[in-house]
Amino acid sequence: MGLMSISRAITMHASERPHDPALTCGDVTVSWQEFDRRTNRLARAFAEMGVKPDDLVTIALPNSTTFFESAFAVWKLGATPQPVSAKLPGRELEEIVELADSKLVIGVASERITNRTCVPIGYEPDPALSDGQLPDAVSTYWKAPTSGGSTGRPKIILATNPGVFDTEAARFHLPSRSVCVIPGVLYHNAPFLTSSLALVSGNHVINFPRFVPELVLEAVTHHRPKYLYLVPTMMARIWKLPKEVRAAADMSSLEIAVHMAAPCPPWLKEEWIEWVGADVLCELYAGTEVQAITWITGREWLEHYGSVGRPIVGQIKVVGDNGEDLPPGEIGEIYMLADGGQGSTYRYLGADPKQLADTEWESLGDMGSMDADGYVYLADRRKDLILRGGANIYPAEVEHALDEHPAVRSCAVIGVPDNDLGQRVYAVVDAPGGVSVEALRAHMAERLVTYKCPDDYGFVDEPVRDDAGKVRRSLLAGEQS
Repeated sequence: MGLMSISRAITMHASERPHDPALTCGDVTVSWQEFDRRTNRLARAFAEMGVKPDDLVTIALPNSTTFFESAFAVWKLGATPQPVSAKLPGRELEEIVELADSKLVIGVASERITNRTCVPIGYEPDPALSDGQLPDAVSTYWKAPTSGGSTGRPKIILATNPGVFDTEAARFHLPSRSVCVIPGVLYHNAPFLTSSLALVSGNHVINFPRFVPELVLEAVTHHRPKYLYLVPTMMARIWKLPKEVRAAADMSSLEIAVHMAAPCPPWLKEEWIEWVGADVLCELYAGTEVQAITWITGREWLEHYGSVGRPIVGQIKVVGDNGEDLPPGEIGEIYMLADGGQGSTYRYLGADPKQLADTEWESLGDMGSMDADGYVYLADRRKDLILRGGANIYPAEVEHALDEHPAVRSCAVIGVPDNDLGQRVYAVVDAPGGVSVEALRAHMAERLVTYKCPDDYGFVDEPVRDDAGKVRRSLLAGEQS
């Protein structure tokens, strides 16, 4: 059908398949006709609240069909959705709203942010408002996720693409007019992006109020999707289900099961390749800024063990401490350059990009290497690198080994100050059924050289990583306080 606005894409699908399901979240399913009409009415309500084209609208809702309806209503006004966690503390939410200069804040009681128009969770527009088609409108920046809250003041990343897409194009290997199971938290960029584009392409999108591994397998078995979105945390929690539960799941409909957002332990990746197939399990690596994107199938990964793939968009190179290009195999800082040059894929509010001196190449802080064939291998983020007695230790490598222990549900490894070594390796472990330090030490001794093994362990009774695979830094800080 060619390029069309997000609004017109939804209207087209509603006219072609009005009663087919467009969206499922938990027990709620919305048809294409319902989705189109509800977002039309909601858009008119937002317009009455003052939302105009190119305004940013902060959405602080939990996963729900209402989250999607709010975002698409914003797009139908030519404005830009700016998703944030529904659990943000007051000060951080206020900082983001001020930075965005949000015209409207959705999912927040008015007393929390007194100088902005707010609508609370559960808001319903006036039923007297029309649910008929709106004039076409296109946002200049189609999304505006946040980043950087754990390392300082938050920043907003404005995607420079306008809200116009080809409904037939397989962006990010998404299908058209099929079913996509995307069990991610919607305020994170990857599940927000993939879910939104999947809907634009006419797919029935299945999301969940929260990640429950058994429910994801049930959805894949029942709905027969072509596409499944994963992060390694989800993969591990699914894999640690009882064998009979996994055996009962039918994964045969999947054409793409793609994981992203965090490094995946090689042992876990091998298990999934064996389960769903080497051509089905794929990996995508990119930042929210999308200066470059890599892609790799499981079959390629087995031939280039541990790689996240070669660039399919943009360019990547590895740079040493003095700004020099490093040869194949040497670990340095990863720099990216968009095909259209600097600033062609995003711009920041509240931050400046980290650039290589006198160039347009930019870094997101990741460390890694490239082989002679151009395949990228991640080591860790520079800020997370642990320097123990002069040796470089990459936390992801230690975490991958810990994750192999059957008792470990999630873990995170950090460096803590040490008067003798500079830093020592500290592991925070979430093991619901319990596990001894001695058992973990024996497990790690079989997998890593001694200096990489954790010096100390701490235990918590809740997941160390969220459903997007991101480390809960506040929990780690509390553990060490």
